[in-house]
Formats: sequence, structure tokens, C-alpha cells
Amino acid sequence: MIDYSITNSYGYEKDYSYLDDVIKRTLKKEKVKNANFSIVFVGNEEIQEINKTYRGKDSITDVISFAFEDNEKVLYNNMRLLGEIYICIPRMEEQAINYGHSEVRELSFLTVHGLLHLLGYDHMTKEDEMVMFQKQEEVLSEDERTKKN
Repeated sequence: MIDYSITNSYGYEKDYSYLDDVIKRTLKKEKVKNANFSIVFVGNEEIQEINKTYRGKDSITDVISFAFEDNEKVLYNNMRLLGEIYICIPRMEEQAINYGHSEVRELSFLTVHGLLHLLGYDHMTKEDEMVMFQKQEEVLSEDERTKKN
């Protein structure tokens, strides 16, 4: 069973129900069957404060993930507790324009990116970045709504 929540703290008014498909495809590819995590939509000020407090970077970013399994698998009632993903909606909107694709594509990308971080992927080296970005593209390319333009 996959159990997740999306908290729209920012007040994003567009439909984001398609994220359910994106999340399910990501977890299926990674063979994750029992997991719990949360996604929170935030604004610039909140993401900047989170970035400053927890990463020591006083700047706005697009997505921050807090992986609960960084040190060991965390289980509760046979469910993996993966962690939390914070997505900055204004940054997502800007990036969609700057990259020339839809908000659906950008929000999907940030969701997959954050979820892969919760699952232990990172992009600190070129090799790790290639693996992670390939996995992201595999998930996104399977749906007409999230393919690159």
C-alpha cells in the first residue's frame, strides 16, 4: 500500500491530480510497495527558510527532500516511512516558463526528483546524476502530459 498526502500550503489553484499517476509510476519502477511520505507545496519565503535552517543556504530553491531512510530503513506497521518533499510553487512556475514546458511537466519533474531523493538517489557526482536523471526521464516520458516538448 502506498500512502501519501499532498498539503497545499501555498494555495496552488490548478489541478494537480495527475501527480497520483506520476507517483505510482515512480514507485512501481523502483519496486516500492509499502511506503508513506508527504509532499508540501510552499511559497518562496517558506522554502528559503527551510533551505537556510536545514541546508545552511539562504536562498530560494525549487524542491527539498527530507529522507527519513538516510541512515536505515524506517518501518511502521510494515510501511517504509520515506520522508517529506517540499516543492516551491512560485519557483516551479518560473522554471516551467524558463525551460519552455508546461507546469504539469515541471511539477511532475520536481515530484519525481524529490521522491527519488527519498528513495536514496542523489546527484552529488556525475555518475549519480546520470542515474537519477535517467530514472526521472523514464517516468516522465511514459505520459504525454509530462514528456518534454
